[in-house]
Amino acid sequence: MRRPLVLAGAAAAAAAAGATARRVSRFRPAEASGAPVDLSGLDADGAAARLAELIRIPTVSYRDRAQIDEAAFAEYRARLAELYPRTHATLEREQLGDGALLYRWRGTTDEPPLVLMAHYDVVPVEGQAWSRDPFSGLIEDGVVHGRGAIDDKGSMVAILEAVEALVTEGCTPRRDVWLSFGNDEEVTGVGAQLAVAAFTERGITPWAVLDEGGAVVTGMFPGVPGQIAVVGLAEKGSLNVELVTTDPGGHAASPLPGGAPARLAKAILAVDAQPFPARLNDVVLGMVDAAGRHAPGPLRAVFANARALGPVLATVLSRAGREANALVRTTVAVTRLEGSKASNVLATRASAHLNIRIALGETVQSTVDRLRQVIGDESVELRVLTGNDPSPVSRTDNDAWALVAAAAQAAYPDAVVAPYLMVQASDSRHFSQICDSVYRFMPFDVTREELAALHAADERISIAALHRGAGFVRHLIRSI
Repeated sequence: MRRPLVLAGAAAAAAAAGATARRVSRFRPAEASGAPVDLSGLDADGAAARLAELIRIPTVSYRDRAQIDEAAFAEYRARLAELYPRTHATLEREQLGDGALLYRWRGTTDEPPLVLMAHYDVVPVEGQAWSRDPFSGLIEDGVVHGRGAIDDKGSMVAILEAVEALVTEGCTPRRDVWLSFGNDEEVTGVGAQLAVAAFTERGITPWAVLDEGGAVVTGMFPGVPGQIAVVGLAEKGSLNVELVTTDPGGHAASPLPGGAPARLAKAILAVDAQPFPARLNDVVLGMVDAAGRHAPGPLRAVFANARALGPVLATVLSRAGREANALVRTTVAVTRLEGSKASNVLATRASAHLNIRIALGETVQSTVDRLRQVIGDESVELRVLTGNDPSPVSRTDNDAWALVAAAAQAAYPDAVVAPYLMVQASDSRHFSQICDSVYRFMPFDVTREELAALHAADERISIAALHRGAGFVRHLIRSI
């Protein structure tokens, strides 16, 4: 009886090997189609100058509203109308709340609209070592410098440059195009929520929504050296937690072992030593499917069998760099620590702030439960400050995705267009309540150094990237 069993096992192994070989042979790049974007009629230098003007208006967001320069925000809104006169003469504009802007460009049909999003508030620059004035809007060697150049005034300018050019041409879109510009995205404000509420009250369900997110980057995917245009289908959840330990305190000359700071440090080290497990999700599998087809032979064979090799591939990605690691697991960053107010006084209270990005498939509750289990110390209090679960995953089986992907391909013919999981939070998550086709993509070719400057010193964007981004938006509007 042994021989037939051995033969059957060998036959099954051979069949599996054959299926794997066929899967690898079919796992090849799709042929590119369509013409490149038309950049004629778009003024690259003019766009750069207009972006520079807007950068010079310091629309900095703070959670403490008393710190906000409301006059700067009002100046920004007024300047938009001056810089883009034809857009403001043609589109209907309304202000929501303290400064969110909503524009409607009426189309020729009553089909569901396209919503293009951006925000014009920026993060503070205090404590950062800028090599240039962050609000100078300096244009130098083909680059626009300053806070907001990419995040997210650059996106707003790309949208407005495209709309202004189309209006000037006498173009009217087939479906309505709405522009939703937030004023408080950086502080998790309500501007986008007010826009969603306005759509809901008016019975409007968007056909598609496009906001900031992925970009066109080089060398971000293992084994694929060329450009990849990553378009976000979803974003991770966000959770802010405070760990707190307490003690009676006393003079620092006579400490006791295991005091509040020591117990807090032990908890932090436990969380750091036991990261959340790495797991593949459907969005990352989609990215592997698109980008992996361009990898060299041995890697391509691995990527072709990504679903079957899920645990192994998740481990590989988790070790491939910070960005890849964030795609496959819930991440925890300790962003603030606080102890005693005096150098010679024992801390009566020690605290740590954890900023956590929750992976698809997990929730705020499951994340908190695991943190408590890992810390394993009841004397460490875990306080949830804010939290939201990951967003729904947007569709890729419809015309909306096809046209967004085609526009990205047309703008960057040499790039691989791939789905992406956004590891940051954006205003677009609110639109997921009313639309199943919410995409997150900044249509800019950016370097790793430029990406690293987001929320940091020396933020900048090249004039060429801004120009091509406007071309992407115009191509998309013409396609809908």
